[in-house]
Amino acid sequence: MTDFHHALRSLRVWDTELPTFDPAGAPPEPLPLFHDWFTTAVAAGQTEPHTLSLATVDEDGRPDVRTVMLHDADARGWHFASHAGSAKGRQLAARPEAALGFYWPVQARQVRVRGHVTTGTPEEAYEDLHARTTGALAAALVGRQSEVLDSPGALAEASEAAWRRAEAEPDAPAPSWTLYVVEPAEVEFFQGDARRRHVRLRYRRTPDGDWTRELLWP
Repeated sequence: MTDFHHALRSLRVWDTELPTFDPAGAPPEPLPLFHDWFTTAVAAGQTEPHTLSLATVDEDGRPDVRTVMLHDADARGWHFASHAGSAKGRQLAARPEAALGFYWPVQARQVRVRGHVTTGTPEEAYEDLHARTTGALAAALVGRQSEVLDSPGALAEASEAAWRRAEAEPDAPAPSWTLYVVEPAEVEFFQGDARRRHVRLRYRRTPDGDWTRELLWP
């Protein structure tokens, strides 16, 4: 057995006391439950609970996934941001559908969101960016996300210039910075169980805009 396989086989999942989840008491809409699970994960010490996996498809229908940060979750949907010219931005422009995946292992919980993606206004994108740190603004001012990089030195040079501008002009615009909103058609909540009797509750939006709830086999 290789070191990799030994390490892989040695791992244990959810080796701690887990919370229970009674879907009978779940709210009629998914957003309040997401807010509750998120704040509970924060209180439980989950590392970076605002990170999520964002899945899109390219022009050939091939799936793509990466980790991004959640910027908000409200009645409109789940918010994140990126450059319009990035790989994800181009993919969403061509096929504005996405799936999100949150995983909070400290409580053996997952949340999955699927839906249509819309963009916010330029004003919303500006406010979103400038509510963040100087480092976030500097990274946005560098731009060129997903383009081929000639050398680490080129990145260092561009980054230094962007940092200087961000510190000198904290209101500097980054025109390609775009706010995206996933309007949920499905939201699934997964509560892990040590005996593998996992609870899966899925919300599906009906044609009239309401939500229906259903349990899924684990």
